[in-house]
Amino acid sequence: DGLPALALGVEPVEPDAMRRPPRPTGESILGAGLWKQALWVGLVMAAIVLAIQAFAIEAGWHWQTMVFTTLALLQLGNAVAVRSERVSALRLGIRTNVPLALAVGGTLLVQLALIYVPALQPIFVTEALDAHELAIVLLASTAAFVAVELEKAVVRRRGPASQ
Repeated sequence: DGLPALALGVEPVEPDAMRRPPRPTGESILGAGLWKQALWVGLVMAAIVLAIQAFAIEAGWHWQTMVFTTLALLQLGNAVAVRSERVSALRLGIRTNVPLALAVGGTLLVQLALIYVPALQPIFVTEALDAHELAIVLLASTAAFVAVELEKAVVRRRGPASQ
């Protein structure tokens, strides 16, 4: 989380930011519905991780490594998705925040090293995932990104009156 969180700090301001009314001075950092989004995205992540755990235990797979990796990748997907309150991350592209792209890519490589470099496996108590396990983790890990992007699409569809 560390590097992507720092890279989000250099995210360019949204183009319409100056056309929006200012937030109240006494408003909490979790105001303007941010606490609701944090709660529901957290619940989505928790549900995905618990489902992966249950499914992997039942299948006899490397469940601890699958859960660890799914949670790490869910966080990366969320970091990419929350770059803007209204604009899709797909529309923003990766060139608008190169530090974030590098942080996400670097963190992904570190995560893969933790599960595939034999010298790191005993330190982090991980096991190499086979292609099937990794595919399930990668698919499940898109849930936070997709959920936030769908929320933004709904907000855009409602229009400025509801924002």
